[in-house]
Amino acid sequence: MTHGRAVALMVVVTLMWSTAGVVTRQLEQARSFEVTFWRSLFTVLALVVILAAWQGRAVFGRMRHGGPALWISGLCWSVMFTAFMVALTMTSTANVLVTMAVGPLFTALVARIVIRHRLPVRTWGAIAVAGAGIAWMYGRQFGQGSMTGTLVALCVPVAVAFNWTVTQQAQARGKDVDLIPAVLVGAVLSTLYTFPLAWPFQANSHDLSLLAGLGVFQLAIPCILAMMCARVLKAPEVALLALLEVIFGIALAWLGANEVPAPSVLAGGALVIGALLVNEWLGLRARRRQPGLVPPIA
Repeated sequence: MTHGRAVALMVVVTLMWSTAGVVTRQLEQARSFEVTFWRSLFTVLALVVILAAWQGRAVFGRMRHGGPALWISGLCWSVMFTAFMVALTMTSTANVLVTMAVGPLFTALVARIVIRHRLPVRTWGAIAVAGAGIAWMYGRQFGQGSMTGTLVALCVPVAVAFNWTVTQQAQARGKDVDLIPAVLVGAVLSTLYTFPLAWPFQANSHDLSLLAGLGVFQLAIPCILAMMCARVLKAPEVALLALLEVIFGIALAWLGANEVPAPSVLAGGALVIGALLVNEWLGLRARRRQPGLVPPIA
């Protein structure tokens, strides 16, 4: 895959990811954990078929010998899958996506604490600005119903941070963690522990068709495509392109579900996205000036 095609494909991936909010707003009867259960179940079914066709049965053998890191990574993926969909049923799409956008900065902070990764000054500044944006959002929502949903959404970037840190620690010890089977493990775990919480089922055929579409086209396929793009694109490029999910997701929910984002979310989101953009842009410039330098995280 050429660099240009990888960029174009990553844009398509972010567009597929961003459909979760607008599709969830079209559900008629399914609510909360049932939404998560069906999406995760359809993701499992899709990944089993895709992985078996793409990599053969050997991919399932690697899962058995993946070691603790793979299963911890899978647990983190399950938290991400579950918290994301539950949060969407509790608060606005914009709240969820802006909160998720702090993932790279959470990752940098956790890596600094746990594995002593050096953080450049620009990243500390980005963390401070993004933190102010999230604090502004939370402050304006305090005492409102959307506050709980935003706190649930915060579990996603926390899980992202620990997922990346565990993976990096394993790789530093010479153990390569295959992230694609880890995604499958995460979907299986999410399905298992949301099943009792989803009972009794209320989804009708209309809801099931939408949730099947989310499982296959919003999660399973784009996750695999993103892994393919990550083999060609540099980490800062992936981080920048992934921000398109926030823009696409808010726009689709606005246009397709008449979900107008609150002014506090737009203001806080502008701070978060701006901090991420400037941080990644400065990092990319620094690496281009010193191509032989091993870059610090974020």
